[in-house]
Amino acid sequence: MSEQLNNQGNERLSNNELAEAAGEQLKKLERGNEVFNEGEQKHSAEQARHDAEKLAIAGKEQGAGEKKAGGEPSAASGERITRKVKTVQYKQTMKDVQEELSAPSRAFSKVIHNKAIEKASDVTGKTLARPNAILAGSLTACVLVAAIYILAKVIGFRLSGFETIAAFIIGWLAGILIDILRVTFSRRSF
Repeated sequence: MSEQLNNQGNERLSNNELAEAAGEQLKKLERGNEVFNEGEQKHSAEQARHDAEKLAIAGKEQGAGEKKAGGEPSAASGERITRKVKTVQYKQTMKDVQEELSAPSRAFSKVIHNKAIEKASDVTGKTLARPNAILAGSLTACVLVAAIYILAKVIGFRLSGFETIAAFIIGWLAGILIDILRVTFSRRSF
């Protein structure tokens, strides 16, 4: 097992991968998933801790100044992450991902990741498409339409189909009102 961890340490793995591998081995041993008697298990857990520390030290030496898997500068590099750096990294990541997409998917991705559309989507998500409002609208639509359907069936009226939409709008408005009141009285921001 120690050799297995050392072999993994010799490969060019990131610090996160090294820590994850060592941590998984340690958890596996501590949970007792492998069959050992108590003394051997304790010794193996201590050995795993020792191996994890070695891998962490080797990873720091190996990874000093390298970039993380996501393309973000590592803390060891000493770079300050500014808005400009984030923007450049975002554009590069989008470009890399879009290169792997099919032509129609790439075109759709470029449209939906347009700055204006992303901003409009964010504003809509924070105002009109609130989760509580959507939930209230759908629950109200379900209950009111069921009640209206039963009433119409008993009385003998035909439904037009607009009842569901109207019930959803009523519930959605109630959900928005509840959200506004909750935020107003709890002093939390949207």
